[in-house]
Amino acid sequence: MVQAQGFETDFWKDANLRKGWDDIVPGEPRKTLPYLLTQEAIALYCKAVGETNPLYLDEKAAKAGPHGGLVAPPSIHILLMFSCTPADDWMRSPGTINAGQSWSYNIHARPGDTIRLEARALDKFIKRQRLFVVHDNVFFNQHGQVICSGRGQTIRPA
Repeated sequence: MVQAQGFETDFWKDANLRKGWDDIVPGEPRKTLPYLLTQEAIALYCKAVGETNPLYLDEKAAKAGPHGGLVAPPSIHILLMFSCTPADDWMRSPGTINAGQSWSYNIHARPGDTIRLEARALDKFIKRQRLFVVHDNVFFNQHGQVICSGRGQTIRPA
C-alpha cells in the first residue's frame, strides 16, 4: 500500500516506463494501487492548492462541523489519481493534455481511509491528427463506498 510522502515533481522521472498509445486497450482495467490517505497528505494537498477550510485542517473545528470530523476536500481526487497508479500508468505521461472532465462526488474521503481506484480507458480515437482517450475512474474507500467518479478525455502525446 502506498502512503503519503512528498509529492513527486519530476514528471519525466519514469517517462520511459509509461505505456504508449498502442498499449492502451479500451475496456481493459488499469493497474492501480491502494492508497492510505493520511491527514498529512490532506494538509500537503491543501497547502499546495491554497485551501484553508478548517473542515480539512482543524480537528476541533471539523468535529464541531457537519461531518463530525476531518474530511478531505472533494478535489483530493487529483492527488489520488496519481497516488493510486503505478509509475508505468499511461495517464501519467508528460505531454498529456486534459481535454475535459466531469466528476460526481458522493462522500468525503477521510484521514485513515484506504482508497482504491477502478479505472479504464473506454475508447481511443484520432481526430484532427490528435490522439484522444476517453476514460473513467471510480474511487472507493475501504468499505466499498464510492467517494467520487469521473469521466474525461485526454489528448495523448504522439
